[in-house]
Amino acid sequence: MNLYRSARTVAGASGTGDDAIDWQSAADAAKAATDPGSLALESGEREGYARDVRDARAAVRSVADMEFDVPETIEIQNRHHWIDANVATFERVMGTLETHTETFPGIARTINTGTMTVLLAFLGRNVLGQYDPLLLAERPADDHALYFVRPNIRNAAEVLEVDPDRFRRWIAFHEVTHAAEFGAAPWLSDHLENRMESGIAALSDGSFDRDSFRDLDAAMTVVEGYAELLMDHAFDDEYEDLRRKFDARRQGRGPLQKLFRQLLGLGLKQRQYERGKEFFEHVIASRDLETASLVWEQPENLPTHDELDSPGLWIRRVER
Repeated sequence: MNLYRSARTVAGASGTGDDAIDWQSAADAAKAATDPGSLALESGEREGYARDVRDARAAVRSVADMEFDVPETIEIQNRHHWIDANVATFERVMGTLETHTETFPGIARTINTGTMTVLLAFLGRNVLGQYDPLLLAERPADDHALYFVRPNIRNAAEVLEVDPDRFRRWIAFHEVTHAAEFGAAPWLSDHLENRMESGIAALSDGSFDRDSFRDLDAAMTVVEGYAELLMDHAFDDEYEDLRRKFDARRQGRGPLQKLFRQLLGLGLKQRQYERGKEFFEHVIASRDLETASLVWEQPENLPTHDELDSPGLWIRRVER
């Protein structure tokens, strides 16, 4: 990676403009600071990705009795490809905030661009796979996407000392469970977008919409927890060793990496995994998978924060 070129790109970001961040400079600088990694696929590897996604879709459909589609195009990316794909997502989210404010909070456009560069570079080196529902985007014909960052998957498998094909399959199953959720609940994208926009609008007005952010957190807890539930039932192999090694690697990161994860809210995501999984484990133990799937019937069926901690309350409410 070329840190000098990255720093020079940020320094050259325009200090004026309509946007608070020079998005092209942020993307260019993040890529300059990040080794793209290899996309030299081995024989049969591309077919392996397609097979994993296809098998995951069939298994999840069978287990959850859901009809859903995966994106038509499954992208096998290097780190630079991921940065390019996601800078547009960040721009949409930040653009939502900017439409509510005359002056974007920040010291200067160059500093904002530098901050975004660090964020994109860190995530680009760590994301393994991603189901992207393209929130806040204008809906094209194929309105969702599925990415696999091949260099990160290969590197993580090597560090964890696990079979790379098995590890890749585990990642594929997890991302396809998210496709199942958004496919089973066509209202979910709008629900999340509305909560995001309400919360951002309040922040830009100098207030804090606690209800919107609590609703957003509760919904994402359900999304993460239900994905774990489907993994338990759909994945065609034991994976406790993968989860244990993966969690141990996360806990063993250095202080700087832990700080980045905290600043990016990745610790919150882990808490959502754990809390959501506990909720659905209780529902399954008390009822069955069919009852758990009631969360996707309508927005009103999403559990509240109190119900996430007391699943019996949710069961009694949705079974009335």
